[in-house]
Amino acid sequence: MLISTENFRSYTADTQLACTLAAVAGALNTAAFEVVGFFSANMTGNVSSLSDHLAKASLAPAIFFVSIVAIFITGSAFSTLLINAGRRNNMRKVYAFNILVEGVGLVGLGGVETWLTPQSPGVMLILCLSFLMGLQNAVVTRISNARVRTTHVSGTSTDIGIELAMLFDVLRRKESPKEAPLYFERLKLHALTLLSFLAGGVAGIWLYRALGYPFIMLIGLLLIALALHTMLGRHSSPANQ
Repeated sequence: MLISTENFRSYTADTQLACTLAAVAGALNTAAFEVVGFFSANMTGNVSSLSDHLAKASLAPAIFFVSIVAIFITGSAFSTLLINAGRRNNMRKVYAFNILVEGVGLVGLGGVETWLTPQSPGVMLILCLSFLMGLQNAVVTRISNARVRTTHVSGTSTDIGIELAMLFDVLRRKESPKEAPLYFERLKLHALTLLSFLAGGVAGIWLYRALGYPFIMLIGLLLIALALHTMLGRHSSPANQ
């Protein structure tokens, strides 16, 4: 799931990747919304909020939203630099290493929010999660050659509409029936991604209300376990990853 890339990836690998990390993103996004009232990975909404505050000359909130967007981009850039370095050195497990970094970051963030009680816990939470969501989105985009996105579902929802329309045209004999299995496979992948994000969001609210900030540490530990399983395991055939 976290090794083979681009044309070597199977549908099963993309589905496992999408469902797992979309659920993680959904949980973290809804928990952040529960705490501060907006999302850490929804850059469309954050840029729209930035526009609103700029139009109203509300500079302090505008600076905050600029910071969220900039930190998300920084997380994506940081992840990409790690991936590029790993690929230059033929490190097939560099994607798993990035997920390990995300997991460690979540454990650290959860620990700080739980035990150190920062002066602005909501601010630290949203900024750190934005960096980590940017990192995760870059990993998923690069490893799947942009077939999978997990930290937001606008593009995924668009893809669902596209595949439904293509299948509708197949039924109308406007498109070749030979392509129907491919369209259906893509539709299933995108639908499962959206449902996983939704399920993760519901679980994130429940876990945050039950555990508080330690739930972030729990998710981090799960990602660490997933990454270490990949990094320490033996994986012989890219086509089967």
